[in-house]
Amino acid sequence: MSVNNMSFEQAATLLNAVHAQVTGVTTLAPTDVSGFISVAQKTLAAGYDPVLNAISQVVGRTIFSVRPYDAKFRGIQADTQKWGAITRKLVIADKPLQDNKAFDLIDGQSVDMYEVNKPNVLQLNFYGALEYSKSFTIFRSQLDAAFNGGPTEFGRFMAMVTQNALDMIEQTRETCARLALCNFIAGKIDATADVIHLLSEYNSEVGGSFTTTTIKDPANFPAFVKWVYARIATLTNMMTERSALYQIQVTGQEVMRHTPFERQKVYILNWLLNNIDARVLADTYNYKFLEFADVEAVNFWQAIDSPDEISITPTYLDGTTGALVTGTAVTQTDVMGVIFDEEALGYTLMNEFSGVTPMNVRGEYWNQYYNYVLRYWNDFTEKGLVLLLD
Repeated sequence: MSVNNMSFEQAATLLNAVHAQVTGVTTLAPTDVSGFISVAQKTLAAGYDPVLNAISQVVGRTIFSVRPYDAKFRGIQADTQKWGAITRKLVIADKPLQDNKAFDLIDGQSVDMYEVNKPNVLQLNFYGALEYSKSFTIFRSQLDAAFNGGPTEFGRFMAMVTQNALDMIEQTRETCARLALCNFIAGKIDATADVIHLLSEYNSEVGGSFTTTTIKDPANFPAFVKWVYARIATLTNMMTERSALYQIQVTGQEVMRHTPFERQKVYILNWLLNNIDARVLADTYNYKFLEFADVEAVNFWQAIDSPDEISITPTYLDGTTGALVTGTAVTQTDVMGVIFDEEALGYTLMNEFSGVTPMNVRGEYWNQYYNYVLRYWNDFTEKGLVLLLD
């Protein structure tokens, strides 16, 4: 017996056997359900439509499989921009304070109240963008044989095709966000700046000699995770101070910055965040940075089969010259997280446009196009930290 064909089968015997196990009449027994469960398969027991050669002509009911996808890292999407190939960012570098001349007055001399003191302006420039296009073909009548629900069913099919295109566009935005994150992480590592080595610090503080393997032992891990939580909370508090910490400085134009909690992004590898939730928050009510900052669990940084690893050749700012540096290839495992100011990295969607071509009257079809431009950016003069488990 099999339901995975075009026939109708009697299922009473199988159902009775399963029901007996469910109700405890009989004990658990090996059960062959191959003749009971209809499994999705690509092989068709009927002919195909003449155009796509993918949809059967004989259909009793059609299930349109569509599930809209929402891109992750939505928190680093910036405002749209329509004009200009260059974006500039202006900041003021601190200059030394001056003496109060009111306490140094001398008879016969005057004080120059028009002494010039120009602001020390640092201009940062962002260039370039990436163009993308997605299209699909709509047929006027050639798919008629594939649908028996008339215009309504065909409309649902087209909605499914359109949603697929939108899902791909949405995931492209997510991919750009991943690249922005990975470049920022790799840039910090290559510049050996603002990288927190969690396990090394922990060993130094407690006098231990744990490795990335032994620290995960059930006897060692709970205390370490609680220490990591406290360390991250301390770092997010330090980010709120107006200082030169955790940012690349341009020589002669050093900028003091601060990042309040509500402007902080804390992206942590899901594995670590889950352990914080289970082992720390389970027995404490002190949420601190998890409550105030924008915290997001990251399933993987670059490749889904290597969640904690990146392999990037980064571009970042040279603090001495103010020019870009193409770093060496960075392959880093045990990347646990990144903390950064909301202006340190992100992506911008620009010039989003969709349109339909005129019908090709001979072929009886037309094309739908989605065109858009994505710009993703890093600003290493903003505050940012990388967390490594080493």
